[in-house]
Amino acid sequence: MTTPIGWRNLLNAELAPRFALLCLGIWLNAADTLVTVTIMPSVAREIGGYQYFGWSIAAFLLGSILAGACSGKLSIRFGLRQATALAGVFYAVGCAMGALAPDFLVFVAGRLVQGLGAGAIVSLCYVAVSALFPESLWPRVYGAIAGVWGAATLLGPLCGGLFAEAGFWRGAFWLFVVQAVIFVVAVLVMVPSAPKAPEGGRIPGRQLALLTIGVSLIAAAGVTPGRLLPAACAVLGLLAMAALLLVNGRSPDRLLPSAAGDLRTATGLGLMVIFFCEAATVGFSVYGPTFIQVLHGAGPLLSGYVIGGIAAGWTILSFVVAGLPPHREGLAIRLGGAVIVAGVAWGAFEMVRGGLVGIAASMTLLGAGFGICWAFLAKRVISGAGEAEQALASGAVPTTQLMGGATGAAAAGALANALGFAHGVDPAAGAAHGLALFAAFIPLALVGFAAAWRLGRN
Repeated sequence: MTTPIGWRNLLNAELAPRFALLCLGIWLNAADTLVTVTIMPSVAREIGGYQYFGWSIAAFLLGSILAGACSGKLSIRFGLRQATALAGVFYAVGCAMGALAPDFLVFVAGRLVQGLGAGAIVSLCYVAVSALFPESLWPRVYGAIAGVWGAATLLGPLCGGLFAEAGFWRGAFWLFVVQAVIFVVAVLVMVPSAPKAPEGGRIPGRQLALLTIGVSLIAAAGVTPGRLLPAACAVLGLLAMAALLLVNGRSPDRLLPSAAGDLRTATGLGLMVIFFCEAATVGFSVYGPTFIQVLHGAGPLLSGYVIGGIAAGWTILSFVVAGLPPHREGLAIRLGGAVIVAGVAWGAFEMVRGGLVGIAASMTLLGAGFGICWAFLAKRVISGAGEAEQALASGAVPTTQLMGGATGAAAAGALANALGFAHGVDPAAGAAHGLALFAAFIPLALVGFAAAWRLGRN
């Protein structure tokens, strides 16, 4: 008779400390975005840098992509313990740079370093599941990881909001420095010196370079003087992103599956949905808290929770649709894409012309769209790839999401500066031009929906 595997097996004296360590590593990444977007208006009021607002999110996401692509090789070369500890050090240094930043460019540099650490920590934590826990407990561990992301939805805005309302936003970064130091010490104590690490190919350096160039050029378009040069930066940035797909398809060392740029395949269509929908929505995270505080008189804590509705809607609806039968998956993909478009459009209106209740409802609807379709998008992206590339396709889902977020954040910053928000948002300017800022991303959501409609054919 087989003894049932339960939480008691995971929380015994040997495994409980490892489990806590893993949850801490995931938490460092999961809480970051919601903490940061909650305190960003306070950061800009103290050290300036409204013209670089979008860069803070784009830099973190770009760092996460670069580190995620390299973490497997680091674990092979240095071992899981040393690689994970190094990632924690990077994260702590990035947080300290943010806490000490005298100006916004130093703050952005810190966000890049923090992203490098966070991206590597998450990737290596997933590697650590197989190294630190018996296979029979993996489902429990992965379930707990999902729970940490859910907890961050509630605790992230609370953490950032309390520090911002106390007038000490730097304290939020110092808090995460302390947590990162605890994480590094725990890794050095608990993780075996030479656990089994997955083999991998070479780092896709050319694709990562093109991605960095593309995001940087799009972001630079917002702070470049004149009219011709900003337009050239934006066009060249988009061309670099397109070149990434071409180079990736011909390279033996791929960042994405070979079919990523082929819209005749489920893999290509699914990744297109993910990229464009994420790019269309990240502007709410970048500028939403500022508009909520300036136009609607909310404090940092409330504005953080209103934007956190995206994560809440995503989490709730992902559980609601989890039991859908296979023949309904295409419908869920189409419905999710449509709901995302509706959420972006409604959110753009409510952010400027509506009220707090409407903004919260629209953000929750927007997140619900992702929750409805996300699992089925991932399934079709992975199953549409060849058998030899299914592992790569699995990793391409979060990578493409990060790419879309970084690109959208850079574009939102550039557009905000063009609309006159380079030196801050005041009630008059926000009311006059805010709708244009958020509504400009509706076409991206429509492109994502068009791809979702094609992908949803059963």
